[in-house]
Formats: sequence, C-alpha cells, structure tokens
Amino acid sequence: MFSKKYDKVETIIGEKSTVRGEVEIKGTLRVDGRIEGNIRSDWVVIGPKGVVKGDIIASGVAVGGVIEGNINSKEAVEIKNKGRVSGDITTPKLVIMEGGIFDGHSMMNQKSDKVLELPGKTEALAE
Repeated sequence: MFSKKYDKVETIIGEKSTVRGEVEIKGTLRVDGRIEGNIRSDWVVIGPKGVVKGDIIASGVAVGGVIEGNINSKEAVEIKNKGRVSGDITTPKLVIMEGGIFDGHSMMNQKSDKVLELPGKTEALAE
C-alpha cells in the first residue's frame, strides 16, 4: 500500500536480536527480531518474525508479524495476511489483508483539509 515510503530502511532489528526499552528512530525501522518497549519512528515495518510488545507512534506502520500494544499513525496502518495486532489503532487509513488479525478498537481520525465546500450548493440543498 505505502511501500514506496519505506523502501529505504535506516535501522534493522535482526531476527536474533531483542531490544528492551524506548526506541526512537528517524526514518524507517524494520523489526525482524523483538522489541519490548515503545517505538517512535517515521515508518515502522514489522517483518513476519518480528514481535513488538509496546506502543508505536509513527507516520505509517506495516505489520507482517505481531504487535501487542497500541498504534498511533498519522497516515496509514496495514496488517499483512500473517500480521497480528492486539491493541487499539488510531489512523486515518486502516487496511487489513485477508488472514490478518486485529483484536482491539480502531479510531479513524479524518483529516479536515480534505473536506470540500461547493459554493452555492448549500443554499440549493437548504431549500
């Protein structure tokens, strides 16, 4: 969906790695290992074997593995066919592929700058 935005990965947590604590990354973070703590990054990609136990704040999140925590995304969240999210998601765009699992609440925050007013139409509708 938004793969062009995270083509260049600046930081990778490898498959055999575990990170405990707060993680703050500029750019794109790919998690193939395990993170136990909150993440703040521009973009976050959770690989098929990746596990995050904590909250994520990012512009966009792609989930191929497991997230146990809340996601707050400015642009989009995509749960891949083997991805699993247990927690609440706040984002303007949510995509769940067939086979993806989402257990929580979602809040689709709409951007008000996309609302168009048509001049003259509101008067006609009121009559």
